[in-house]
Amino acid sequence: MLRLYKRPMPNAWLWSEAETMTNDKPQSVAILGGGAWGTALANLAAVNGHRVHVWSRQGAETLETVLQNAQIILSAISMKGVGDVVAQVKSLPLSPETIFVTATKGLDTQTTCTPSQIWQTAFPNHAVVVLSGPNLSKEIQQSLPAATVVASSRIDAAESVQLVFSSSRFRVYTNPDPVGVELGGTLKNVIAIAAGVCDGLHLGTNAKAALVTRGLMEMVRIGTFWGAKTETFYGLSGLGDLLATCNSPLSRNYQVGYQLAGGKMLTEILTNLPGTAEGVNTCRVLVQKARQQHIPIPITEQVHRLIVGEITPGQALDELMLRDIKPEYKY
Repeated sequence: MLRLYKRPMPNAWLWSEAETMTNDKPQSVAILGGGAWGTALANLAAVNGHRVHVWSRQGAETLETVLQNAQIILSAISMKGVGDVVAQVKSLPLSPETIFVTATKGLDTQTTCTPSQIWQTAFPNHAVVVLSGPNLSKEIQQSLPAATVVASSRIDAAESVQLVFSSSRFRVYTNPDPVGVELGGTLKNVIAIAAGVCDGLHLGTNAKAALVTRGLMEMVRIGTFWGAKTETFYGLSGLGDLLATCNSPLSRNYQVGYQLAGGKMLTEILTNLPGTAEGVNTCRVLVQKARQQHIPIPITEQVHRLIVGEITPGQALDELMLRDIKPEYKY
C-alpha cells in the first residue's frame, strides 16, 4: 500500500521535535519497497521533514505517480525484484538530477551484479548511492540508536543522502567506496547463516568468535577481488554489519542457519520466514564466482553444501576444523 508520510507514524517514533534534524530544504523522496526496511527508512526521512512517498507492488498508486518530481529514489526491494523494477523506472520520465539510493543486500543470480551496478547500468548519468550498515529494521523502528554508511563515487550525492536520513538516533557516515560498502552488507549474510548454525549447535563463544573472524577474512578476500578497499570491511558496513547479523535472532540469515542446525529443511524455513534471507542466493553466486577465480572461501563453501543438502551441520563443522593447518596471515 502506498503511504505518504508527512509526520512520523503514530507509536513508531518517540522522538521529540528537538531531537530531529533541522532541514531547511525538504526533499521529495520516493521509497521503493513497503516492507520493514523500506518503512523504517521512510520514517527516518519523514521525521526530518521530507516529503516521502512509498511504493509497493500491492499498493494502489502507480509507480509513475510515486516517482513524480522525486529528487531521491531509494530502492529497498528484495534482490530478485531489482531488475524488473529498474526496467519499470527506466520507462518513466525523471529529472537528470535525481539521485538513486540502493539499500538492497544481494547479488543477481544470473549476472552476479550488485544492485548498484544494475541501477548504474540503467542510469549511467545519474548518481547512485549505496546505503548499508548494521541496521536491523525492527530496532530502528523502535528508535534504538543505530549508524549506517552511504557510499558513492559522487561525494556530493552521498552527502545529500546523508542529510536526508541523519538524526539523533540514526547516525549516517559517508564513504567513497561504494563497492566495498555494498559487498560488506552482501557477503556478511552468508557468514550470518554459518553463525546461526554455530549457535544452533551450541558450539560456544570460542567457536563463534573464530567463525566470525575467519568469515571477515573471506569477505575481504572476495571483496578486494571485486575491487573493494580492504579498510571498508573493517567499518560499519563490513565488520559492524557482520557483528549485528551474526548475533541477533532478528536476522533472517541467522535464523536460516539456526533452524538448519535444529534439523529443519531449507524449504520449510524459507516458507515460514518473514521477508527474504538474501544470504541463501548470495551463497550460490559467491561459490560459483570463487570457483571460477580460484578464491578460497571455505566457510562459504560449507554453507553452500549445507543449504543444497550435501552435508549435515555437524559434517560442515568437521570439514572446517580438519582443514590443513596454515599461518593466520601470509607474511
